[in-house]
Amino acid sequence: MKIRQAKGLTFDDVLLVPQRSAIRSRNDVNTATRLTPAISMRIPVISANMDTVTEAGMAIAMARAGGIGIIHRFMTIEQQVQQVRRVKRAEGFMVEHPRTISRRDTVGRARAIMDEFDVGGLVVRNGGDELVGLVTQRDVRLAPDRNAPVESVMTPPDELITASPGISIEKAREMLHSMRLEKLPVVDDAGKLVGLITAQDILKQNRHPDATTDEKGRLRVGAAIGVQANDIERTAALTEAGADALVLDIAHGHADHCLKMIETLHQKFPSAQIIAGNVASKAGAYDLAMAGVDAVKVGVGPGSICTTRIVTGFGVPQLTAIMDSVSGVKEAGRNIPVIADGGLKMSGDMVKALAAGAAAVMIGSMFAGTEESPGATVIRNGQKFKVVRGMASLGAAMGRRAAETPADESAESQQDWDKVVPEGIEAVVPYRGHVGEVLYQMVGGLRSGMSYGGARTIPELWANAEFVEITPAGRRESHSHDVDRV
Repeated sequence: MKIRQAKGLTFDDVLLVPQRSAIRSRNDVNTATRLTPAISMRIPVISANMDTVTEAGMAIAMARAGGIGIIHRFMTIEQQVQQVRRVKRAEGFMVEHPRTISRRDTVGRARAIMDEFDVGGLVVRNGGDELVGLVTQRDVRLAPDRNAPVESVMTPPDELITASPGISIEKAREMLHSMRLEKLPVVDDAGKLVGLITAQDILKQNRHPDATTDEKGRLRVGAAIGVQANDIERTAALTEAGADALVLDIAHGHADHCLKMIETLHQKFPSAQIIAGNVASKAGAYDLAMAGVDAVKVGVGPGSICTTRIVTGFGVPQLTAIMDSVSGVKEAGRNIPVIADGGLKMSGDMVKALAAGAAAVMIGSMFAGTEESPGATVIRNGQKFKVVRGMASLGAAMGRRAAETPADESAESQQDWDKVVPEGIEAVVPYRGHVGEVLYQMVGGLRSGMSYGGARTIPELWANAEFVEITPAGRRESHSHDVDRV
């Protein structure tokens, strides 16, 4: 047995000491950071891979704002792949694999496909890669006969205006405008369809200049995986779908099976960007860094809906966990990011997490109340709430067990509630509007915090940060006090 003499500190235990600053406006600071050495972001914020926080809608909004979302893994492989594909198709200079339909399919079928995949047009093919027409929302929405063939309403091939591979975004914009087009198919010299450029996609790029995008202009997205046997199959499918980062996310990341999985992933997917966790110690971060991960995720039990520390007795207060993990990564000689996962209640906590050495923060419950989260909406006393649950809660554990249990096993084994030991709870959080509004407040607080720290960049915040431990009286003094709030 050994006892650490140093205190474990969390965000409420400290304040940052203001530094001399030459920054005149909070708009003069740069909040850019790295998710991994290969992936940059304009804001250091990640939405958590929780089933009440991040699916495609959240991931799209996060990437457009300059952060990134991690699609949770508590669904089938095909469902998760479809979520990733939806994000990758939401924006981009050119859609490489546009939705297609046969010329002999019906107008009703075309409408259904457009509605299902939220697209404004379909490429018409006659088998193979030959382009034989184009059908858009305009062609089918008011068509009187749903059973009419698509070829009766589509733009035929002899009327199509196409572009050649290699066309620049400027040239595409010019063609779309001058010829009053909505869609511009890209066709090679052999007549093979290469992709589809749309006016809407070009407008989106102008509308979201800070978006986190890949080299093809598509929104970036991460996807969570586990350490089960089928997670290799899941990883292969997610990589094929275009996932930019894989988050190997288990409750206790400093475990042999996690390290073994990292080794296997490197062997089978050498170009994959791998983020792993969660850990809460210098040794845990060191071992993950030495295993070759591209970022380390830190946090055991700090989340508002996590009860791991109460159930197991294990954990480290989050500020100390971040500092220790940063130290472990440095000792391993790796220049990789540390991601602070959990425990944030307000923007000041994010500033403290970053000042402690984190490159980015992962947020769960705070985003669960937003419009883009997939959590269920409930009304209580006339006020709108959304459901959030920890991924080790009873409901989440049973949902995961059901998804992982073969269909031919008995219903009793799938509903074996007494074998689950939950380490989280299910709760409701107030509805908070769109995630962009929450991000505006969070990043605005970060910008102000960086100006108080005399830091124009996050690395400068690391260098300038000086923490002071505070008393309960100091904590009370930090909040509004001795007044009646209106």
